[in-house]
Amino acid sequence: MVDVVIPAFKPGEEFGDLMKRLMKQTVQPDHIFVLQTVQDENETMIQSMDERIKVIPVLQSEFDHGGTRALGMEKSDAEFVLMMTQDAIPVDDKLIENLLKAMDDPQVGIAYGRQLARKQSGRLERMTRMYNYPEESRVKSEDDRAELGIKTYFCSDVCALYRKAYYEQVGGFVSPTLFNEDMIIAYEMMQEGFLVAYQAEAKVIHSHDYTCMQQFHRNFDLGVSQRQYAEIFAEISSEKEGAGYAGRVVKQLLAGGHVCDAFYFCLQCGFRLIGYRLGLHYEKLPKKLLMKCTGSAWYWK
Repeated sequence: MVDVVIPAFKPGEEFGDLMKRLMKQTVQPDHIFVLQTVQDENETMIQSMDERIKVIPVLQSEFDHGGTRALGMEKSDAEFVLMMTQDAIPVDDKLIENLLKAMDDPQVGIAYGRQLARKQSGRLERMTRMYNYPEESRVKSEDDRAELGIKTYFCSDVCALYRKAYYEQVGGFVSPTLFNEDMIIAYEMMQEGFLVAYQAEAKVIHSHDYTCMQQFHRNFDLGVSQRQYAEIFAEISSEKEGAGYAGRVVKQLLAGGHVCDAFYFCLQCGFRLIGYRLGLHYEKLPKKLLMKCTGSAWYWK
């Protein structure tokens, strides 16, 4: 059995496309649990298109990246549970089938898919997707830490299949969570000797062309998360990983004659770094400044 869990907040047109494509998979989900964030109990809910789709309201004041997904997990009795986001669209009908192939190895606890940029995405976003989601599949363990650094624990709940027994064994998603609930549980899995598989054949279309300020807010929240879970992130430098990536991107852009893109990318990196550094020291910030820096005001309220 495979169930799907999707947190949803004011879903757009792509949400209907996602539902239709999930129902046409070669391995179809037994249930799809849509955890719809609402401002109050009177808000109009998503109308279920199929008896297998269960829509569950979650008050905005109670939403949490880890806790809300954990609620979806609790609703499922399936052996495998696929976490997705409302704007991730399967490329073909073999998404679940290809993710399940990784589970043929009984040591694999999580298998996450490849994210491809939308056609209208800019050059920088396409390069980022190619860097984080390469063409080659890979199975990762704690032994890869010397080679991969922070990327050892990289995982994305945009499209990630969990073996529920192992998920429960490591204690499930941490809550409350501002960011990184997927990387944190990937870390916990590896500490128990389980593996995390990247399945390049399991593809979804998912990308965002963030502005400099949006990058600032995201990286502030990233820094806060890494500060709060310092036992995981303190010994591995995210900045080293980011600097290495930035250097390669700038070099590639300049070699291709894309000087304007290179300049804008450097500007973005500056906003990312400042946001991240501030996030690491969030405890020292005045509340008003903190609220201007975060991209997740709901968390602090």
